[in-house]
This record gives sequence, structure tokens and C-alpha cells, in this order.
Amino acid sequence: MAKPASAKGILAELKRHKNPASIRGMASVGINPENSYGICMPRLMAMARRIGTDHRLAQGLWASGIRDARILATMVEDPSLVTGGQMDSWARDLDSWDVCDSACMRVFWRAKDARKKIVLWGRDRREFVRRASFSLLAFLTVHDKKAPDREFEGYLPLIVSASTDERNYVRKAVNWALRTIGKRSLRLNAKAITVASRLSTSKSKSARWIGSDALRELKGVKVQARLRKREAL
Repeated sequence: MAKPASAKGILAELKRHKNPASIRGMASVGINPENSYGICMPRLMAMARRIGTDHRLAQGLWASGIRDARILATMVEDPSLVTGGQMDSWARDLDSWDVCDSACMRVFWRAKDARKKIVLWGRDRREFVRRASFSLLAFLTVHDKKAPDREFEGYLPLIVSASTDERNYVRKAVNWALRTIGKRSLRLNAKAITVASRLSTSKSKSARWIGSDALRELKGVKVQARLRKREAL
């Protein structure tokens, strides 16, 4: 039986693959270059496949504070073992959209306290904690096929309340969540369009952008045709 991977060993391996050129280019795509080794996603994914699921290792990797190690932690974590306290702890550490979205995509939406955190974090004033709320909501909307439409309709007031946040990484996530809800079903599409129309005439520059951008997609021919086809099946 193979010996479980150690955080110390994996961190040393990550450091050997440090890519200074990649680090220099991170800021241009909005990624925080601090505490990063600039390792490409395919390499991290290959490491995750080799390691497998390892809750204890994920904790050690996250605690390192290294961006690449934290992304790898989201890949090897076992969502069924993630507590609400761990979610809050990881959310407090977030300082870059890529780590935030990786945690939401691979771990948070599968955790048992996901829905509680959407509401709690959506009211938080910290930039990446708040982004995590709406990134989490977007992934939950896409992946939880069994959840009823009324659940996602219930998050629309939270979207409205956060729509005036002018910070780029927050408003983009709010917009993303609104568009994702509006693409789930015809019923939710109509509800999301109503919200987007309201936001598009807001006094807030951020809310106007969120609403106008969402309207373009949600009222578009492709989305409408796809939803009608899905309803007809």
C-alpha cells in the first residue's frame, strides 16, 4: 500500500516547478501573484489525480498560504468532510478570484453547509468572502439538478442587495449568479429578467452593468431556444 502523501513533500514538489515567467503574467489576468509558484493548471490536475482524495493533506496544503498549494488543496479535499467552520476559515483566507472559484467549484457547493454560506457570505463586506457567496451560488445552480426552482428564486433578493457593490470581483460574481439562475429554466429566466431589468435602471453604476449585461444574455435567442427545447422534453 502506497504511503499517503505529506504536505511537506508535496510543497517541495510544487516549489521545484516554480515558474517565474508565469508569475509575472498573473497580474494581467487579475490573479494575485503573491505567494505563488506560477504552476500551470494541467500540472496541478495531474498531481491531484496521482494523490487522490486526502482531507488531511488538503488542510496542510491550504495552511501553507501558497496559491498553487491552495488550488491543489481544493482538488484533493473531500467535500463530505468539510465543516461550516472550515468553509469560513478558507473563505477568510481568500485573496484571489482563481483560488476563490476553485474552492467554490470543487469543494464548497458540495459541502453540507453550502446554502447557509451563500446567505452569510453574501452579506459579508470582505471582497473575496462576498465573491465566494455568488460564485458558490453559480456552481450550485448549475450542478444541483434536483433542487427546486423556488430555492434559486429565493436568492434573487440577495443578488439585488449586493448589486451596488462596485468592487470588480464582487459585481462580476453577482452578475454570474444572476445569469446562471436565469439559464436554469424558463420560469427562472423570467424571474431573472425581471430582476435584471430593474437593476439596469438603477442609480448604481455597478447594478446597471449587472442588469444590462445579464439582460443581453438571458433575453438572447440562444438562451431562449435552449430553455424552450429543455421544457419541451
